[in-house]
Amino acid sequence: MKRTRIKRRGGLGRSAERLVRLATGLAQSGSRIEDRYWERQLAGLIDEMLADNDEEVLNTALDHLYSTEPRAYDELADSIESRAECAAGALPEHDVVLIAAPVLAWSRYRIGATSISPAVLANLRVHLQAHVLAKDARLSVADFLFSPDQLPQGYCATAEFAKVICAAALEGLDLHIETEGMPETAQFLSDTRYLLAAVAVPRDAPIFRWQEEDGSRDGALEHWRTQGGACLTPLLPGCVVDLVLPESYFAASRAADKESRPYSVRASVAYLATTLETPAANLRAVVAPYWDRALEEYRIGFTVRDQDQVVHGVVWPLLGAEDETSDCIGEIEAVLRESGVSEILALDHHFPLEYCDDCGVPLYPSPEGEAAHAEMPAEQTEQIPRHLH
Repeated sequence: MKRTRIKRRGGLGRSAERLVRLATGLAQSGSRIEDRYWERQLAGLIDEMLADNDEEVLNTALDHLYSTEPRAYDELADSIESRAECAAGALPEHDVVLIAAPVLAWSRYRIGATSISPAVLANLRVHLQAHVLAKDARLSVADFLFSPDQLPQGYCATAEFAKVICAAALEGLDLHIETEGMPETAQFLSDTRYLLAAVAVPRDAPIFRWQEEDGSRDGALEHWRTQGGACLTPLLPGCVVDLVLPESYFAASRAADKESRPYSVRASVAYLATTLETPAANLRAVVAPYWDRALEEYRIGFTVRDQDQVVHGVVWPLLGAEDETSDCIGEIEAVLRESGVSEILALDHHFPLEYCDDCGVPLYPSPEGEAAHAEMPAEQTEQIPRHLH
């Protein structure tokens, strides 16, 4: 839901109006040479906003374009993300970028967010430089595995973090993270952890391995999962992990969000099969759409076959341009069947976006078509995380 804002002439402040004008010009451009003009103007203004910590101005312009000019909204969002993760042009003689290496994890126990020892950090550097980055790239790796709650919040904070770690990359030094006062990490059955790093290269040189003639994204991911996974898995004891391809910060975050949806479903089926001591084929999944003013997400309620009690639930949020016309139901059903669940009930009426009044967790669809609280049988509740995806 958009925040209520104090209105002035046209509903926008002067700086937000300029952002809207430039983004609209870029969206309407008919040539590459015109694109470059708008891009330069837009980058300079965004850099000013990031340096002045004008998060509100950026969000005001985005909110305005989201409801009025979708193409211009995409252009502005892409430009803001690019300038933030590239340290807002703080190092003009080099191309620099903040990157993220997401790690998907699930566990019956606590999923850690932890400092990384110098020895492990050194190994991660080796594998990032060997398999993910271009030959001459300089690298800085932050010595902490972040939870989503601990990442920089907002574009301005991201740009400030990028500026610090990108400067360290130029020197080839890793970045120490002070953990005192870090936000607490909410606990879920499945969640994402982030290794953050920065890359610096000479202007216009390749940054990633797949930009080189003998490299590819698939090859980079395969080697990173094998070699990087061997370094990262011990940092998450008691967890089943999978690695997402490291790339620029916002692109990696979106990829992690997308990959986490089927991962959470597979994790939930494996967890229930183990905890309830029953095969996946003995589970039933109830899938339903949940609406606010528009479709926001699908929720999946799990029961034991032939029983009505919802024992667990998973949220499948809509991402990007997805809406009620997208075949999310088909994708969810395919993941469930691949996981061994064959009894799937898809409900088509609109559920309100409801949460438990007492504990705040989502309510999930039951076989009777009602929103229900997920409750495991009493004998299985001892090791269950407090919150469940």
